[in-house]
Order: sequence, then C-alpha cells, then structure tokens
Amino acid sequence: MTVALTRGVSPSIVRCELTHLEREPIDVGVAEEQHRLYETALSELGCSVRALPAEPDMPDSVFVEDIAVVVEEMALVTRPGAPSRRAETPGIESVMREYRSLEYVSGPGTIDGGDVLVVGRDIYVGLSGRTNEGGLEQARAAFEPFGYRVTGVPVSGCLHLKSAVGLVGPHTLLINGRWVDKGSLGDREFIDIDPSEPGAAGGLLIGDTVLYPARFVRTLDRLAAAGIRTRTVELSELAKAEAGVTCCSLVFTT
Repeated sequence: MTVALTRGVSPSIVRCELTHLEREPIDVGVAEEQHRLYETALSELGCSVRALPAEPDMPDSVFVEDIAVVVEEMALVTRPGAPSRRAETPGIESVMREYRSLEYVSGPGTIDGGDVLVVGRDIYVGLSGRTNEGGLEQARAAFEPFGYRVTGVPVSGCLHLKSAVGLVGPHTLLINGRWVDKGSLGDREFIDIDPSEPGAAGGLLIGDTVLYPARFVRTLDRLAAAGIRTRTVELSELAKAEAGVTCCSLVFTT
C-alpha cells in the first residue's frame, strides 16, 4: 500500500517562512480548498491519504515533506533549517514511528526533506540555505549502511533541491539547470523546464504518473512531448509560501 501523509493548512500560514519570494497575501480558505483537492488527487493516484489536523500555531506545518525522509528500510527525522519549524517534528515523528524505525538529525546539523531527492539507490542532498554540511554527513551515516549512495549537491537561487529538480520517471529528472548543475546528479535522462517558468521543476512521481502544478503550461507541454503522464493540481496559494507539489505530503509504501 502507498501511504500519503498530509497535514492541514494552518490558519497562520500567512506568517510562513520566506526566503526567495516577496510576501503576498494568502487566502487561507482558497489554500485549504486547493489542499483538499491535492489530497483528492493523491487518492485518485492510488494513495491511502492519512490526513493530520492543521497546527494553528505552526505556519509552515502543511509542508510535511521537510520533517522526514522515508526510504524502504527506515526514516530519517530531520532538523529543519528554519528554527521556527522545529516544533513541527514531534507530530510527524509520532506517526512515522508506526511505519518505520527512526534515525534523527541532531544539531548543529540541519536538513529539510525538500532538499533530499531519492533516485533508486542514490540519495542527493541539496546544500541550501536550509540544509548544511552537518545535515549531509548525518544523512550519509543514516542511509549508507543500507546500501544507498549519498551525494551533496550545491543549490542556488531557490529554496530547496526539489525546487530545482524533480523525479518524473524511474531515471528521468525535470530540471532547472540555472539552480542546480546537471553534472552533480549522475548519468540521468534530463528534461529541461521551459526557461519562462523557473519554478517548474517540481513534480511528484506516484506510480507512472507525475502530480504536477497546473500553472506551468509550457513545461507541461515538454513533459507530454517526452511521454510523461501527468495529473495536474492547482496550488497557487500555497506557492506563495514557496511550496511545490512534493512539500505537502510524505509518500511511502508499507
């Protein structure tokens, strides 16, 4: 079974952390409806959605991806790079304990799940404003005993590694080459985003379908031309909080 763990939109999301975007008003009601439809899409793609309630005092808590990295053998509970987000950890940790054995990132290391891209037995960790070398080394210590190869990847111009590159096929990556170097990601097949849509690299691969933001129409054309099957969702309000389709769920098999 494929589980998609989600958490409701906090009414305090208007106070979310921002790094690369100017703050815009967020319509919480619209964000909640878009999130509900996102959960519906996850369900339609075959996921069993486990929805946790919103956390009123945690503005960014809808972005559950950042709190854990889940592989078949275990889960790594992260230490988010933004100190304001560390209170989100216990709620996700208590649920993940039902599915996996847990390892933990400790200070001064930091790592956000949005900076971790798993491609088969390769795990790429973005070195960004939220993830540091200490977090990378602790990820190596957690995953390499299970046979994974963990590689640090410099990221610039965006929040997370998965803002710059997304898995859209078993070995195919959708990429913004201005934010991350293709050469740091191994011998892969790459699809370049349309240059007019710099934020278009994020996609969530579930089975043989990529859950993808509806607003990036030109990059959608490129995915279609490459034979990539997509299911679109609208996350325009959450995008104002630097969100993409991967950040709002933790997807794993049981």
